[in-house]
Amino acid sequence: MGMGNDNIANDVFNRTAVDGEVLSDGAYNLAMGAVLCWGFLVNWWMVKNIPVEVIAGVNPWVFLVGYFASCFLGVYLFNSSKSALVSFLGYNLVVVPFGFIINVVVARYDTSLVLEAMRITGTVTLGMMVLGSMFPAFFRRIAGALTAALVLVIIVELVDVFVLHKQHGIIDWIVVFIFCGYVGYDWGRANNIPKTLDNAVDSAAALYMDIINLFLRILRILGRRRR
Repeated sequence: MGMGNDNIANDVFNRTAVDGEVLSDGAYNLAMGAVLCWGFLVNWWMVKNIPVEVIAGVNPWVFLVGYFASCFLGVYLFNSSKSALVSFLGYNLVVVPFGFIINVVVARYDTSLVLEAMRITGTVTLGMMVLGSMFPAFFRRIAGALTAALVLVIIVELVDVFVLHKQHGIIDWIVVFIFCGYVGYDWGRANNIPKTLDNAVDSAAALYMDIINLFLRILRILGRRRR
């Protein structure tokens, strides 16, 4: 394989070469579902067993450096690796730091509210997966707009937090719509690459990040409405 093809293969959703055994559609989707469930179970265990005070006691700069280092390394591993095992390791390097954030956030809300946010997130995710399967071309067309909107939202939120010292509730709704689009987009792309175990793990990792971001924003919206 030449350098050009290697570079293409490093982008999960641009892969065209088959590396490893091709799975049936059912086995491929089952593998993605199993990897997603593993991530959610790890996060659930972390919330149940790691006191939020322990996380709060870590130096904020140490926490941030560790969080981003682990996430970036994890993303690099599952994007660049052709081994399902290495990709799964990278996936876990993303799941664990996300779990610490989830732990801190859900500690602020009642259990009933968290469960409601999980139910809504699950329903929305399934709906967007169906739409992503039905209209993949549409989601490909809006991909650039989703990325631009997400970058703009991040900039606005940073200005709000560090300069204006306030929050706009409408931002949460915008982020929800953005990640709804990403779920449909990533699901559609996941089903248009070679259906190997490694690609199933990589696709699940991308979907995991979409779903967790969606869940956290829905939880914030519900929490704000209860006040």
